[in-house]
Amino acid sequence: MATLNLRGLNKSFGAFEVLSGVNLFVEDQELVAVLGASGSGKSTLLRLIAGFEKPTAGTIELAGNEISSVNKVLVPEKRNIGIVPQDAALFPHLSVSQNIGFGLAGWSSKAKAARVAELLEIVELQEFADSSPDKLSGGQAQRVALARALAPRPAIVLMDEPFSALDAELRTRLRLDVKAILQKEGATAILVTHDQEEALSLADRVAVLRSGQIVQVGSPTEIYNSPVDIGIATFLGDSVLIDGEVKNGKVVTLLGALSPLNKVTEGQVGRVAIRGENFYLLPNPKGEGEVVGQVFFGHDAVVEVVTKGIKIRARSNGPFAPEVGMRVSVWVRGSVNFYPG
Repeated sequence: MATLNLRGLNKSFGAFEVLSGVNLFVEDQELVAVLGASGSGKSTLLRLIAGFEKPTAGTIELAGNEISSVNKVLVPEKRNIGIVPQDAALFPHLSVSQNIGFGLAGWSSKAKAARVAELLEIVELQEFADSSPDKLSGGQAQRVALARALAPRPAIVLMDEPFSALDAELRTRLRLDVKAILQKEGATAILVTHDQEEALSLADRVAVLRSGQIVQVGSPTEIYNSPVDIGIATFLGDSVLIDGEVKNGKVVTLLGALSPLNKVTEGQVGRVAIRGENFYLLPNPKGEGEVVGQVFFGHDAVVEVVTKGIKIRARSNGPFAPEVGMRVSVWVRGSVNFYPG
């Protein structure tokens, strides 16, 4: 049975519709990422689930019980939902242990102490048990915020862009930590984020939210490899769009006849979406492509090439990436997604 079930969820503020017909379920012990650009409705969706807003239409069920509808809204404190905000929001006057145990007011002293000790071990912050929050790094503070949210064993944990305030290296490390902590706890969770890498690396399933509607739901692999439209293809990864026409089962483009991943019909015209990792560049003094830009990341590089009047962005092995001004030959590796129209 699904832990969380959203059915036909709508939310409007006056005449402005923020969410429209949202249907989504989250299974027990599953982590679902709701991925969308700024203004897509992510925060409003989270507020509806938490009980801070009332839906205009539709229902929300948690553990088989209706907690929100047009006529009924269960107050947030009775929903058995844990929340991890963007900025940790720890209580500065309480120690780390007291922050973690804050939601355990109804527990016995012995049970509360045992639960706090268990979570301190899980988040690997035992030595900070009596420390104040100002002694913690950003990543440590977020681990405490997660432990606090998990402490009462909620039905579901809502994470609102929990890594956005951290630097890039810390974000990567903390993602792995959070995923491991949730798995150890057997927790069910929703992650709201605008970060594609975050959603793909953490979630069991990804729901893409655009203009208040969920346009695709699937595993990270499905979402990345088989986006249902051009908008998702360009949002999830750096894709280059090139015109093409279907002939003899191939999509004929200026870069050659390419194999489509999806079903096509003879004579269809449209565009293919080609990701940077699908391009292969070979230095060639007589090549038709010219390198016009390069961004070096160490492990790899993004190389901008103009070939046959088209500017492409290719992912290349960092130490061996072609340099600006070099001539290259360009090939497309593997199959591509084709979008008619």
